Amino acid sequence: MILIITHKLDFTADFVVNKLNQRNLNYKRFNCEDILGLDCSISLDKSLRFSILGEEGYSSIWFRRTKLPEIKGMSLQDKRYVLNETDSLMSNLYSILDARWLSHPFAIQKAENKLLQLKIAKGIGFDIPPTLITNSKTELSDFYREHGGTIIVKPMAQTRVNDTEAPRFVFTNLLTQKHIDNLDMFSLTPSIYQREIKKDYEVRVTVVGRKVFAAKVDSQANSETRIDWRRKKLEFLPIELPKQICDYCIQLVESLDLKFGAIDLIKERNGAYVFLEINPNGQWAWIETQTGLKISDAIINELSNEEN
Repeated sequence: MILIITHKLDFTADFVVNKLNQRNLNYKRFNCEDILGLDCSISLDKSLRFSILGEEGYSSIWFRRTKLPEIKGMSLQDKRYVLNETDSLMSNLYSILDARWLSHPFAIQKAENKLLQLKIAKGIGFDIPPTLITNSKTELSDFYREHGGTIIVKPMAQTRVNDTEAPRFVFTNLLTQKHIDNLDMFSLTPSIYQREIKKDYEVRVTVVGRKVFAAKVDSQANSETRIDWRRKKLEFLPIELPKQICDYCIQLVESLDLKFGAIDLIKERNGAYVFLEINPNGQWAWIETQTGLKISDAIINELSNEEN
């Protein structure tokens, strides 16, 4: 039996659920926002026992997304208390479930560390951009000059700002001479600064177990997407990567104790590949839809312990 940990609006989970139904594979979907009303219990006496959605054991677990319940009719303080306790319940639950995870949430949380990603990627053999994280305006100015006035800035972790009306997104942006000249007007919030890499195109590599699926996007064909392809909806095309780069991608995912990873690379104009980051639980359904790459089949085979 496969357990899918997600929420109701996770359309990527819907994508896989449809495939599971077609293959007549047994699964249960645990929508986290319903946890306070779902059948979930844990007992610890002479042995540890649990029941989730009426099942006392799962062979594999796909950890997709979580969402806390919406609680009404409580004060803000009481609501925070209940949500924190609920979040703790889920974390405790993850720690005791013995199954094949894709991937374990604790490993995902650790792997989201951008500096750890860069350190491990460099150790494996990937080229990485010269990188600086600092609260020193002098160091930032020196870094800018060292790299010829072509550096980018991007968030440490959060790319989404939840506004009252609609979410806003923080993209990767160029730092200009105007920014450097007026640094005294800014506070240096935690950010990652890197030398801009001149791109031929960009690559999204999706790794499932030891299977590698690569797709490219011509981000340089549009001025709006030259620095960050996420600014517009662009078409992805399947490509073959050099074996060494594929091996690096697999090693990176395994080094982070993951079974899945969405890796962003730059293909330089000189032919070299540069590692940017890995999203340990990234989206991929749109890539499969555009390219025909069988990512969902690989995920199902990994969960059902079948050969790809």
